[in-house]
Amino acid sequence: MVVSGFTFVRNADKLYIPVKESIESVLPLCDEFVIALGDNDASDRTEEIIRSIDSDKIKIVRTVWDKDGKYLKNTEYAHQTDIAKQNCSGDWLLYIQCDEAIHEKDHPEIREALEKYVDDPQVEGFLFNYNHFWGDYDHVHRSHGWYKHEIRIIRNKPEIHSWKDAQSFRVFDKFEEDTYEEYMRTEGTRKLRVIPLDAYIYHYGHARPPRVMSNKRKQTFGTFHGKKKGERLLKNMPDEFDYGPLNRIPKFKGTHPAVMEEWMKDFHWKEKLQYSGSPNKYRQKHKHEKTKYRLVSFIENTFNGGNPLWSFQNFELLKKK
Repeated sequence: MVVSGFTFVRNADKLYIPVKESIESVLPLCDEFVIALGDNDASDRTEEIIRSIDSDKIKIVRTVWDKDGKYLKNTEYAHQTDIAKQNCSGDWLLYIQCDEAIHEKDHPEIREALEKYVDDPQVEGFLFNYNHFWGDYDHVHRSHGWYKHEIRIIRNKPEIHSWKDAQSFRVFDKFEEDTYEEYMRTEGTRKLRVIPLDAYIYHYGHARPPRVMSNKRKQTFGTFHGKKKGERLLKNMPDEFDYGPLNRIPKFKGTHPAVMEEWMKDFHWKEKLQYSGSPNKYRQKHKHEKTKYRLVSFIENTFNGGNPLWSFQNFELLKKK
């Protein structure tokens, strides 16, 4: 059995993305690790950071990101994911986005599952639970609207492609052409059949300095809506992102992956966060602050074991054998 890890990245250094820690968190599970490395800004150190990882498993595939609006709705992420996937040779492909990590305590379960189902063609992937950190490393979202589970291991089949903004994967009857419409479609596609794991993905994409978080949002607005519409929508976006009062977000009671320890020591924006009080009434509410989502979250977490109500699930669950 051969396991390939894969990811995509661009400007990780400038956007405060723990690319090295992310890769190192899964490297012990992989026989190779493929990175679709985009055309970083001249001042960005992403390639240098990746090359500092002392491993001959690393394989870099150089790419150029779309700047002309070909991949709207952030489907460039799916396009880049597919490039990395196509360069993998393993039986199983472990996908990790560079703001995600896997705890070493979950490695044995993951490895056992890969070995157990490698010869079972019915199993097309594995489903992980999620910890979404918000503002800092001590608060984690459990609210409605944040995905609780996602596919992060897939079988190496050419008909499986990254989907939409690369949050998940789908089986395509035929992948017609490399466009954003193709990555967005559901017709002629189906959900993957997956086994649920107890393992977690630790998602740090919203645990960044407020100014960097705002810069990241500005970038994704542009690549989602297109340059002109994105610029129009960004006119009133503040220079620093407001996470709101963190005392309204559940405290994280577990431990972080060991590879994240040094990274988290650079937590230098605590004084810019709000830990009590009311949200700023002059800004647009975050989704989790809206009454409807607060009510649904309360029902889910109190009466439904934290499982989502009325939520789209892009996978077909199989029972463990």
